[in-house]
Amino acid sequence: MTQTIAPRVRTLVLLLLAAACALLAGAGPASAHAALTGSDPREGAVVDKAPAQVSLTFSESVSMDDDSLRVLDPKGKRVDDGKPSGTGGTAYSVKLHAGLPDGTYTVTYQVVSADSHPVSGAYTFSVGAPSETSVTVSGQGAGGGFVGGLYGVGRYVSYAGFAVLVGGAAFVLACWPRGSGVRVVQRFVVSGWLSLTAATLLLLLLRGSYTGSGKVADIFDLGLLGDVLQTKAGAALVSRLLLLAAAALFIAVLFGAYDKREDEEKRDLTFGLAVGGSVVAVGLAATWAMSEHASVGLQAGLAMPVDVVHLIAVATWLGGLTALLVALYRGPADTPVPALAVSRFSRVAFGSVIALVVTGTYQSWRQLGSWTAFTDTRYGQLLLVKIGLVAVLVGVAYFSRRWTAQLAEATPAVAAGAAAARRGEKGAGKASTKASANASAKTGAKAGTKTSGDASAKTGTKASGNAKVAEKGSGTTKGSGTAQESGAAKGTGGSQRAAQLARQRAAVDAARQKRQRDADPNRFGLRRSVLAEAGIAVVLLVVTTVLTQTEPGRTEEEAKAAGTSSAGSSAPATGAVTLDMPFDTGSQNGKGVVRVELDPARVGANDLHLYVERPDGTAFDIPEVKVALTQKAKDIGPLPVAPDHITTGHWSASGVQIPMAGDWEVSVTVRTSDIDQVTISKNTQIG
Repeated sequence: MTQTIAPRVRTLVLLLLAAACALLAGAGPASAHAALTGSDPREGAVVDKAPAQVSLTFSESVSMDDDSLRVLDPKGKRVDDGKPSGTGGTAYSVKLHAGLPDGTYTVTYQVVSADSHPVSGAYTFSVGAPSETSVTVSGQGAGGGFVGGLYGVGRYVSYAGFAVLVGGAAFVLACWPRGSGVRVVQRFVVSGWLSLTAATLLLLLLRGSYTGSGKVADIFDLGLLGDVLQTKAGAALVSRLLLLAAAALFIAVLFGAYDKREDEEKRDLTFGLAVGGSVVAVGLAATWAMSEHASVGLQAGLAMPVDVVHLIAVATWLGGLTALLVALYRGPADTPVPALAVSRFSRVAFGSVIALVVTGTYQSWRQLGSWTAFTDTRYGQLLLVKIGLVAVLVGVAYFSRRWTAQLAEATPAVAAGAAAARRGEKGAGKASTKASANASAKTGAKAGTKTSGDASAKTGTKASGNAKVAEKGSGTTKGSGTAQESGAAKGTGGSQRAAQLARQRAAVDAARQKRQRDADPNRFGLRRSVLAEAGIAVVLLVVTTVLTQTEPGRTEEEAKAAGTSSAGSSAPATGAVTLDMPFDTGSQNGKGVVRVELDPARVGANDLHLYVERPDGTAFDIPEVKVALTQKAKDIGPLPVAPDHITTGHWSASGVQIPMAGDWEVSVTVRTSDIDQVTISKNTQIG
């Protein structure tokens, strides 16, 4: 039975690992999680005169440095002032040099989204008329190349290490306390801690280069490392290292003081270890939840604790399953995994699956937003794969539960048989000892009789014998010493031989117990099903890690609706728009720039934000500002908008209704004094 089925199981595991490798190879760099949803000037636009600044609008807030937003002329020379800044909400701008000549200009950006992933892209616009340009944009996106690949490996290893550490420790505490003394289980949990620690250090070193230049030399730039420590992702990685120090203490107690206590004493310590371990596990999971998908977007305050529960459920199930597999295949013969431990883990796994279903449903709704996103976005497609793998894993787990039940029923009979065998061996040992004693007694009696007879026969020759003894006394003494030395040497060799035989007997007995255990059809079936579960779990963990690097379906659909690619490398024709309009009323302090943001710039209700800035970029208030929307092609409007004053230089209006799609003129009337005002306008596409 074993010889025919084991190759099939190995083949299944190899196929699953191959599928995991294929997913790893196709994962590529992390997808952009902040899409470019608006720009001014727009991609491909031809403007009459050079704008005073270039503005970009993203789907979520991003972080920038001096080189994050650049504008290059046709010769590749930088024509911006190198000081990009946020203008409110998710809009960012950089000022341009005055008096730019006609030609095609290239806008490049490389930023870090709020969920810690790098985003990059480029587009062009022209002043006067398009022209040739010598600017070439690298095809490598942010987070790519050797550093990006190494960073991706670190992410996979960190997730796997977390699952092994948390799941293995939970398996020992909740299911098999005696497993704390099993060497293979100890090594398994410690390997999870080492993997997570090493991967976290690697990610911390790579972070600066990963989100920046992508150069290997920048990995060891201490200045860049200092900048990373001030970011949300850097703080999360440092927090993870501190929590891993606490986890090291937990492991030392679990496999030290806890293992040395008796079963009754272990119960008192189990509660304390469970509480402490839970706190550390929640903290470790929170370092992911607070820096990735859950920390931004819809209902972030609820999404983060839900993500923590989801991660711990995954680790408890998959990590505990792998710990069970290791114990079943590599555990010592004298400490087999009892059926009670397997039954306990089955209940723990069932609870973990329930938690996964509940939290996964919420996360799916939050990240997708619509049913069509399941099939129309990469995130949705990967999520379908994950759901399918979970369903298969639950199906295989059902068979494991059946084998566990049969093993529990068979255990009393097997235990009784083993006890009978031990009693038989003990009885045989006693009989052997008794026979040996009788033989020794008989030998001693014969030796005594022979000695007496010899003494009687040699009485008459005692005198001559004494003389010979006197002559050869020295020789006799020598012979006596040699005999004693020979006896001692023989005794030492006998004890070594006995110890060797004892070790051989122990090894033979262990091998016999292992054969008996492996021959149990119930235990053999359980090992096969758990092995299949572990193989599927490996692929599931890979898919989960790829999901964390993939742009959420909700963001991707919004970017598509705005006319951008999911990578965010081009600006939209529709979606949120930003319009910058310089003004000059002719009075003192009458010059400035009005920025109008319309979101989502579609038919129906829209939010309008208006900002007024001086030429030096500082916000200031004016007596009055009015907005009107007009579509001249359909003779609609002007539709007046009266924004409310929010703060210095900021006005806002919500629920601005746009009745139909098309080319709309946005007019802004600015009054800087009682008699000085001007009306400026710009066209934009709505729809």
